Amino acid sequence: MTQALVAILDDEAEIRRLLSDALTEAGFRTISFGRATEFEAALKRQSPDVCLVDLGLPDRDGLVLVHRLALESGAAIIIISGRSQVQDRVMGLELGADDYIIKPFDPAEIVARVRARLRKTRAPSDRSSQIARFNGWTALFDSYTLVSATGEQIPFSNAEGQVLRLFLESPRRLISRAQMQESLGGAAGESFDRAMDVRISRLRTKLGEDPKNPSLIKTIYGAGYIFLGDVSWE
Repeated sequence: MTQALVAILDDEAEIRRLLSDALTEAGFRTISFGRATEFEAALKRQSPDVCLVDLGLPDRDGLVLVHRLALESGAAIIIISGRSQVQDRVMGLELGADDYIIKPFDPAEIVARVRARLRKTRAPSDRSSQIARFNGWTALFDSYTLVSATGEQIPFSNAEGQVLRLFLESPRRLISRAQMQESLGGAAGESFDRAMDVRISRLRTKLGEDPKNPSLIKTIYGAGYIFLGDVSWE
């Protein structure tokens, strides 16, 4: 199997070297960039499996870049930033990041997080079914797109796709927070719960759900969620 490719974007050369060395030793291929323009140009020629993105970039707003990656790339996105405020972490997750790691970090943790993300993102590709139809919607997991009954195409991020697939594979069954954490990875706790809330809220918006009374993704307070659609796979 081809080694997974990890793209590193950080304006500090020492951090790029530290990450590249740790990931290479762990068996990954890496490409590193100090500026967003170089990084974006390279993505036109290569498709990394994971992107490690610093928010404090000299030539681009890191959060804007993360949002664009989430919409246009199938790569898992891990933010590595010195910004430790809760609102920064929440914003990063809202814009489509899969994970958020605060500097300073242990390189071993980065390697573990990359491996965890790859396990989750590669699992769907091992299944033959990449198209799901439900309640007038079509989810295309190979292109990260929702198609409405009228033909409108709405992109979803890799992070949102993981949650959507979890629901579509277990319709009309209660999915607890613990089950979500086990299936999707990440450390249990307030940060994980907030991440799930953000992703589910964004999915509801894209599916045109009434935020006060959603009909497809129902919250069972104190227990978890239930997806109430009728799902068929192709």
